[in-house]
Amino acid sequence: MTSDPLKVVPLTCHGHSRPVTHLSFSSVVDDDQYYLISACKDNNPMLRDGITGDWIGTFIGHKGAVWQARLSSDATLAATGSADFSAKVWDTHTGECLHTLQHAHIVRAVAFPSQPHPQILATGGFEKKLRIFDLSRSSGSGSNSTSSSPTSPDGMNGNTPVVTATNPASYEIGPGVHGGTIKSIVWGTDLNIIITASDDKNIRWWDLRSRSPIASHALDGIVGSCELNTLSFAPSNSVLSVAAGKSAYLFSGTQPGQLLKTVKTPYDIASVALHAEQRKFVTGGSGDTWVRVYDYDEETELDVHKGHHGPIWSTSFSPDGKLYATGSEDGTIKLWKFCTTPYGLWR
Repeated sequence: MTSDPLKVVPLTCHGHSRPVTHLSFSSVVDDDQYYLISACKDNNPMLRDGITGDWIGTFIGHKGAVWQARLSSDATLAATGSADFSAKVWDTHTGECLHTLQHAHIVRAVAFPSQPHPQILATGGFEKKLRIFDLSRSSGSGSNSTSSSPTSPDGMNGNTPVVTATNPASYEIGPGVHGGTIKSIVWGTDLNIIITASDDKNIRWWDLRSRSPIASHALDGIVGSCELNTLSFAPSNSVLSVAAGKSAYLFSGTQPGQLLKTVKTPYDIASVALHAEQRKFVTGGSGDTWVRVYDYDEETELDVHKGHHGPIWSTSFSPDGKLYATGSEDGTIKLWKFCTTPYGLWR
């Protein structure tokens, strides 16, 4: 039984008190270690050991639901987007809020470029604006105004925004192009390319040099998830996976706009993640509570995993591809083993 990765009992990570909206892994860092961050409607994103799911810390400061959370590739920084009209950047070692980026509406999406200790952040949300923030230009006041001193009240005095939406430390890409809320932002393997998924049912690839879209693809349904799937041992073989309606869309991670295939399923899917080496992908249901594993080439369902008690809003493979994580409306995160050898806490 232990030799079959599809029959292993998942690890369940408790701690959140509301629905989990998004999960994201770091790259592999020192000694084959990696980390997992979760966004949640309880306002409190959490950092965990990616292999065991053990809780490391909670980032305290948002005043509304957190819709998306991402780690920098080296796991030194975290970024979160919230319903409190702000995005925040955090030090993952101290838990300190380094930057609070005020917006005029709910922030649904954040993204770092894939580089160590990035100095820029992309944000998007209900404003329908893709913004790029220069964190290096706001760091001077950031440490003073967002890390509330022990004596300052937990109010506007202690948490004054360091960058306002009109501050020159940010600029907008493609004004007026998005016709709906930006649900997800992904930084491409080419650092000049950024990808947005919007409620206007379009995926767009943007060139940051020209600040204009260079490719787009219309979807059949509202976007559930949009993520770049990159394994640490095969970084050139990255694939963009998009869940929309009942379909999983799989795009090249290196060629903007190049659709590899669309897989239609009988189910409404909220999230999808691809393991390019094993040529399998995993979907999380929005109409049910099940995780399904599919064969990429045959487009057939291989297995169904039951355990969650609500829709599965986020699905992601670990950077080494040996497990995947799911985040659900039920407030839990589950880690599912995806290899045939002993791994982590599975012995």
